[in-house]
Amino acid sequence: MSEPESYTYAKAGVDIAAGNALVRAIAPLARATARPGADASLGGFGGFFDLKAAGFRDPLLVAANDGVGTKLKLAIDHDRHGGVGIDLVAMCANDLVVQGAEPLFFLDYFATGKLEPQVAERVIASIAEGCRIAGCALIGGETAEMPGMYAAGDYDLAGFCVGAVERGEALTGERVADGDVILGLASSGVHSNGFSLVRRLAADKGWKLDRPALFDQERLLVDALMEPTRIYVRSLLPAIRDGRIAALAHITGGGLLENVPRVLPDHLHADIDAGSWPQPRLMAFLQAEGKIEPPEMARTFNCGIGMVAIVRPDDAASVTAALAQAGETVFEVGRVESGARGCTVSGRAGTWFGREAWSAAFHG
Repeated sequence: MSEPESYTYAKAGVDIAAGNALVRAIAPLARATARPGADASLGGFGGFFDLKAAGFRDPLLVAANDGVGTKLKLAIDHDRHGGVGIDLVAMCANDLVVQGAEPLFFLDYFATGKLEPQVAERVIASIAEGCRIAGCALIGGETAEMPGMYAAGDYDLAGFCVGAVERGEALTGERVADGDVILGLASSGVHSNGFSLVRRLAADKGWKLDRPALFDQERLLVDALMEPTRIYVRSLLPAIRDGRIAALAHITGGGLLENVPRVLPDHLHADIDAGSWPQPRLMAFLQAEGKIEPPEMARTFNCGIGMVAIVRPDDAASVTAALAQAGETVFEVGRVESGARGCTVSGRAGTWFGREAWSAAFHG
């Protein structure tokens, strides 16, 4: 009789050695994100952060977590793993800065059916790059190899970020007033929302993603779609700290219509003019390909505006200049008015491909 088979974790589909090798490979990437308060070393059961060393006196902690969504499917299908980590950090860090908080440290969760170390290292390298851009330390994470949970080659990402703001300096929206100016900071592309619709259009319209984009012959269409989410943290923090920003809104799922009202008091309404900034060619392409009505665009995509800042009228010029100096493209896109809390986005004939004047409103 033959001896019974000896089972191992590796035979079940989990390669501990590959996981350990990945940790060794990414350790220098984490160390490169070190900042005051964290040395960003990996290998312990948890990561430490010293708020006093970071310069805070009486801080409130602010936490956010998010993912990248179905943009990951494009990354997987087209071998574009080098930017999704920036998306992951951006979705969390941008959510923190709108509270007035400085992102301090970040942790990631990478899950897959079978670990492909080269892919995982590219993803985590881009997470480290996102942390460097946002000024936060990558202090830990989890790589989970789970056979049977994911199709071959698939993986998922989640990110967790903690920031801090001095007590009394948080942005809560309570400082927003009738007559305030709404500034829009340009996005870098689709960012990380609306990709279920993008992928549906790609499939139904038979897009050749590996060919030059119709709207930009210098770039492949897939690369235009995969452009990482812009991280606005370093640009915004100085104006936040000197008190010139009343409120911020990160334009994610729900677009301008549903995100701007989240930072308004009950008695104020945002009125945004869609004709006050040029529609990016990528957005025009998506709208034309899908025959997407303007109100649907304003609810699904960022439409070229990735962050909104609300400022007092007498601060608008100086904040615009400071943000421009920091590398942002800024447009004055609307005003805050008395009314039920919500947002109206309207356009003249020809705005966002509308043949007639149009308006879309959301109350929340």
